[in-house]
Amino acid sequence: MHRYSAAVCTLAAVVALAAAPAAAQTLRTAWGDPDLQGIWDFRTITPLERLEDLGDRAFLTVEEAAAAEQAAIERGIELWEAAAQRTEAGGNVGAYNNFWMDEGTKPIETRRTSLIVDPPNGRFPELSEVGAERAAALRAHMEAHPADSYTDRNTSDRCIVGFNAGPPITSLAYNQNMQLFQTPDHAVIYTEMVHTPRIVPLDGRAPLDPSIRLWSGDSRGRWEGNTLVIETANFHAERAWVPQGGVDRGASGALERVTYAGSGVFSSENMTLVERLTRVDEDTLEYTFTVTDPDTWASDWTASMLMARTEMPLFEYACHEGNYSMEGILSGHRADERRAAGE
Repeated sequence: MHRYSAAVCTLAAVVALAAAPAAAQTLRTAWGDPDLQGIWDFRTITPLERLEDLGDRAFLTVEEAAAAEQAAIERGIELWEAAAQRTEAGGNVGAYNNFWMDEGTKPIETRRTSLIVDPPNGRFPELSEVGAERAAALRAHMEAHPADSYTDRNTSDRCIVGFNAGPPITSLAYNQNMQLFQTPDHAVIYTEMVHTPRIVPLDGRAPLDPSIRLWSGDSRGRWEGNTLVIETANFHAERAWVPQGGVDRGASGALERVTYAGSGVFSSENMTLVERLTRVDEDTLEYTFTVTDPDTWASDWTASMLMARTEMPLFEYACHEGNYSMEGILSGHRADERRAAGE
């Protein structure tokens, strides 16, 4: 019943894809595979997880979608025009101002209320028993040891893996573009955030031995009709992917993202991932992924979003070179320790 409901929930999206221009099926590489190449923008104000007060509503009305777009535009203007505020030592030092943010202003074209399409309620599944224990342990550790070492910080803080870059790719904050290259035997997914190139063999070779663990996992791809299917496993134990996806309403009424960060929820090294990429038309790529991780969630979950082709280039993201925050976090914690010791 659960899987049947999910299929019904996504029926409208499937119908929309079936009605896509036939020209999408003629976009082929020189060697005959579907051509998915290009630079793809995945910004959207559609949240990964549905707001609880929307209940089982899978789609916004046209009017609601327009209102959400307008609220996002107005909030951007409000933040852009806000007076500068000086931070104080010991207080909230804040984060990037709105100049650096590039979250877009539009809901995904399907007007979905969440990118999560399964479970049908558009929300993350319950944590598994092991997942709840892991989350509690991490919360306790971070409360006692927030920055004893750089290893206490997540992989995004450490500029190892971009927080929106995947796998799986999710919409958040800035640098929300990826470039896809193809050869007859490989596909390359190159993300703007942290510039991680993920090279995906398409030649049927066996996966790596489970003892070999990679920050972005070990990926293998294949074609199912016009869809590129990528299966990924063997994630590094320290990868600890945090799904950026809870939402809340800000003071202006616009949707604002909050995250699992602080809740201790993160993926395990045993997570497996199935991604599907389909060219809908000349300017649109559908990206769908399913997460399986019994050490975190009690059941699988699936999200789907559309990416828009852009002529803009990928911009440099010099994360390590500009990572002043790590120095600030660690030196600030050392100062806290000296103060606690009465020095």
